[in-house]
Amino acid sequence: MRLARLGAAGEEVPVALVDERAYDLRSIAADIDGAFLEHGLDRARAALEAGELPELPRDGLRVGAPVARPGAVVCVGMNYAAHAAESGSEPPTQPVIFLKHPNTVGGPDDDVPLAAHAQKMDWEVELALVIGRPAWNLGSREEAAACIAGATVADDLSERTWQLEVSGGQWSKGKCAPGSTPLGPELVTADELDLGRLHLTSRVNGEPRQDSSTADLIFDAATVVQDLSRYMRLDPGDVVLTGTPEGVALSGRFPYLVDGDVVEVAIDGIGTQRHRMVAEASA
Repeated sequence: MRLARLGAAGEEVPVALVDERAYDLRSIAADIDGAFLEHGLDRARAALEAGELPELPRDGLRVGAPVARPGAVVCVGMNYAAHAAESGSEPPTQPVIFLKHPNTVGGPDDDVPLAAHAQKMDWEVELALVIGRPAWNLGSREEAAACIAGATVADDLSERTWQLEVSGGQWSKGKCAPGSTPLGPELVTADELDLGRLHLTSRVNGEPRQDSSTADLIFDAATVVQDLSRYMRLDPGDVVLTGTPEGVALSGRFPYLVDGDVVEVAIDGIGTQRHRMVAEASA
């Protein structure tokens, strides 16, 4: 099943998508949130198959993040060997974890504010997992896979000066600017995806940047969720970013983002997001 949230920011309507048509889920759930992902997916699927959901005209409607504000956005760093190398690091032997503030989440096509004091804003296409049941101290990859409700596309926009030069070694300082986690356009349930074989790409102003596959992940989706569950409880509605492949500005091969740049990130089978960097006024 493919899910989305359509409408103005703060007024999004949860929908199921079939052949570009949107079907209103508000008779099933108020929003696509943790409660719905844990308890409502089967009801929504049954209602959709029975033709019980009214169609929602989607022309002109903004596409919001496909998950209502998550309780946590947990991220894996350097999870592709080539990206670790371009960052000047050896591939990790354990997942490298950092956190993003939930208020960084935005719609896939929303303008992204570029802070006046940002110097090195970078793009990172990532497969984002959405948790569908509590995950704590899981005993197997199979248990972990069962906790993944589905997946979507993320751009882990990162300010490298803040992340690496003034962070004291804690990456989150460079990861939490407003709007720096565009999500979407769709949440695709896990039964419709092969999470280990998804093609990821990114472009800046139409020029190719990243081109890889989740087959190249060092730690795959189930391994990431199982490992995280040993140290923190993941709750339904939480989002886990699984890492980015090579081809970012940090490599030195491309310029960092500036006002007016348009970033496109895509994952085959899930969708494409396109957002423009918009400079904030100086303080």
